[in-house]
Amino acid sequence: MKLSVQMAVALTIGGVCGENISFISDPGVYGPPLEVAHAYYGQWPTGITVSSTGRMFSNYPGGLDPSNTYNGSNDVYTVGELTGLTAEMAYPTLEMNHPPGGAINYSTTPPTGANYQDYLIGVQSVVIDPSDRLWILDTGRVLTPEGVLVSATYGGPKLVGVDLATNQVFKTIVFPSTVAYGDSYLNDVRFDLRPNVSESGQGVAYITDSSASGHNAIIIVDLGSGNSWRHLDQTDSVRTESQFLPFQWGQPLYYTDAGKPFTFFPLGSDGIALSADGETLYWSPVGSRYMYSAPTSRLRDQGPASELMAQQSVVNHGQKGVSDGLESDSNGLVYVGNNEGNAINVFHASNGTTLPFVRDPRINWVDTSQYLLRPKHPGESANWIPVSVASDGYLYFTVNQLSLSSSTYPGTDRRVRPFALFKAPLPNGGKKVELE
Repeated sequence: MKLSVQMAVALTIGGVCGENISFISDPGVYGPPLEVAHAYYGQWPTGITVSSTGRMFSNYPGGLDPSNTYNGSNDVYTVGELTGLTAEMAYPTLEMNHPPGGAINYSTTPPTGANYQDYLIGVQSVVIDPSDRLWILDTGRVLTPEGVLVSATYGGPKLVGVDLATNQVFKTIVFPSTVAYGDSYLNDVRFDLRPNVSESGQGVAYITDSSASGHNAIIIVDLGSGNSWRHLDQTDSVRTESQFLPFQWGQPLYYTDAGKPFTFFPLGSDGIALSADGETLYWSPVGSRYMYSAPTSRLRDQGPASELMAQQSVVNHGQKGVSDGLESDSNGLVYVGNNEGNAINVFHASNGTTLPFVRDPRINWVDTSQYLLRPKHPGESANWIPVSVASDGYLYFTVNQLSLSSSTYPGTDRRVRPFALFKAPLPNGGKKVELE
């Protein structure tokens, strides 16, 4: 056998001389160890939120997975309560998750999302507010069995508040078609319940529109009056970058929609977080490695020059990795997914740096994250301590393998159940941001 020079050298080093050659390699893990909080064997999840008493809720968007689209099956629901390590149940009721005739209105041409205000169509996010109430963000959009994302119609896109003490809906805010367009995709939401931030005195919510059609913006809604408006509409800070191509586990994430040719990743403003003092809103498009912010006062303003001032107030905080969900804590830290690095990073607003928080080979696509904290004693809602015996809170986040779904190259579903809900302890006694 004739050996090449390279092979002969390799044999000399590793075989003939008997030396053990080792090279530096990726350690794979960093930060606190991950703990499993839930395993999803059924529907595909995105969001997670946890109440002060430890109740956990997730959502299963039909707008990202057609198997989550209600079509008459009792096994399908778009919001659920996690009742055990693997157990789940529809919330607040199975009936509310089952719009009459299904989530798609086939009487229109082309089919559109059902327009029921009192039923859930395609929920993309669930969030507990500072008053320990559950809010459900409904896109009003779902996928057909063929993978076509139908347009929303008035009555579908809405924000639904649920009283966890009674499990009853206490408020439904329906977005007009001038705020939630047919091609909008309402993605995530954060709450500020301080009386001075809204005309009604009941606080505001900030919502990202991540539409793959480019109709991206930040939506603001007065929780008392239900009045809502858009800012930064279709500006660079809320849209995907041109020809943006992320990678996951070394594989390119080209995007496809219902069998159309592959394209670059088109998703806009998605992750969202409020600063500890409520004066700054952070967000990030999925189709970007950059994070942006703006003063919340500029976003709440509806004056004649308010859009000009909002656009001029945007700050670019640099690259921090490819993120889906964002979250903030009482120490002024912003936790950002770094899906390409199998990690969650931390943005330090005090000095502008982005550093690792936790890294693990089991992390792929980090979606929504949420803090879990519990009142010290019943009735003492202002005195918070962590649920665990540790001295700080936990960050909960879903890892849902979105990067392995059929919407990415090569267009086949490569996901393997179960999907994961992990938790990790927060550093330095960090707590949930409570703005009320």
